[in-house]
Amino acid sequence: MSDLRDIRLQKARTLKDLGQGPYALGFQSSHHAQELQSEHSDLPKGEERSIKVALSGRVLARRVMGKLAFFTLEDSSGKIQLYLEKSSLSGDSADEKDMSPFAQLTTLVDTGDWIGVVGILRRTDRGELSVKVQDWKMLCKSLQPLPDKWHGLADVEKRYRQRYLDLIVSPNSRETFRRRALIVSAIRRWLDQRDFLEIETPVLQSEAGGADARPFITHHNTFDQPLFLRIATELHLKRLVVGGFERVYELGRIFRNEGVSTRHNPEFTSVEIYQAFADYLDMMIHTEEMISSVCDQICGTTKINYQGIEIDLTPPWRRVTMHDAVLQVTGINFLEFGANRGQAASAMRDAGLEVSDEADSVGRLLNEAFEQAVEVTLVQPTFVIDYPIEISPLARKHRSKPGLVERFELFIAGRETANAFSELIDPIDQRSRLELQQARKTSGDFEAQGLDEDFLNALEVGMPPTGGLGIGIDRLVMLLTDSPSIRDVIAFPLLRTESFKQSSDE
Repeated sequence: MSDLRDIRLQKARTLKDLGQGPYALGFQSSHHAQELQSEHSDLPKGEERSIKVALSGRVLARRVMGKLAFFTLEDSSGKIQLYLEKSSLSGDSADEKDMSPFAQLTTLVDTGDWIGVVGILRRTDRGELSVKVQDWKMLCKSLQPLPDKWHGLADVEKRYRQRYLDLIVSPNSRETFRRRALIVSAIRRWLDQRDFLEIETPVLQSEAGGADARPFITHHNTFDQPLFLRIATELHLKRLVVGGFERVYELGRIFRNEGVSTRHNPEFTSVEIYQAFADYLDMMIHTEEMISSVCDQICGTTKINYQGIEIDLTPPWRRVTMHDAVLQVTGINFLEFGANRGQAASAMRDAGLEVSDEADSVGRLLNEAFEQAVEVTLVQPTFVIDYPIEISPLARKHRSKPGLVERFELFIAGRETANAFSELIDPIDQRSRLELQQARKTSGDFEAQGLDEDFLNALEVGMPPTGGLGIGIDRLVMLLTDSPSIRDVIAFPLLRTESFKQSSDE
């Protein structure tokens, strides 16, 4: 690698001596590769079209055959061939002791270099549309060789760590991130068209709340106080509803100090949506309509293939209570146990399920049974509704089912994609529940929420009946791009630094 870099450095010096860069200020292109491919598809084999074009891009491949050479140039739209003929390049009649433009191109330009070319169009005898180059310019000399074009990046971690290389050699990766951008734009457009207003809320917070998650902690030097990176946008968006905004949302980054898996990254993106005078049933309709609409826009259909399985996102979607979902898969009817944790735990063990000491109530055991046995079975879009109150401290009590709250989670392809409530607006009930969370936190539960006095004060000012919804953008992008891991859809996922990894391995 060092020898190759030294050779390329020497070529860069030679280019500089020749007045050819190696690092240009700019280049004015007249077309993109795909434009030319589309507009001149009728050019017959062996013929030229005297239309002057200028293109810029990265050299991906090169073949030199005496006084003729062929390069492959790629720009943001696609690839096109460069037809390099010694006699056609301007300046080729220069003094033989000087390096001719053709010689410069064929000896000083490597794969990976960015160049600009000017020329006319030619269809080769083999039918390849090409730019017959008349003049060229070095835009940026690449000092590092590209990965082998046939094998790409076999090291999966290197794909994530050096994403720029992955994007160069993998059109599928570029398409994934192009689609991600379109998905985010489509979600914002859907919400904006329905009069939802996006308002940004703080990333640095004095109290991390709105979810059960361990936060990242930092320190503000001027204030000399600890701060937390937000684990949700929920509590500040609700403050906005208290302040009179009836429809608000925020699409942005969330930070949770938790494990890493194919479904989890400590830094991820979500959209949270709040609508006054609505409930969780309204949020179900919004979720169906938004996701199916975005899917249709991006994929051209609401029936997609994910990891070999067809998933139909056409509304309406299945709705099932958590109790019924667990009963159908495990045969355990948690409604029979009332508040008897011992009986519920015994039934779980009999069914081959694990029982944790942290699950100190029937409601928490119900959730554990669901997570262990049911989640992976929910492949087609399914709203699981009516959750235990113990695991839903920010959701409103169910209007007709004691011990439950008006909450749903959306599961697709065996994983949670959305979470929604009829929001709890009773400040006394909310304080009581957050005090229980605070007690759990004090006793060592790092994921329990703390007591946010300012949020409680906002509720005492008065929040109208409200429906709230959160959707995990990364998991939705995984679904709509057929990506198996969350790291495939985050451009620069968090990784252990290589120096730390090496010291740990030792």
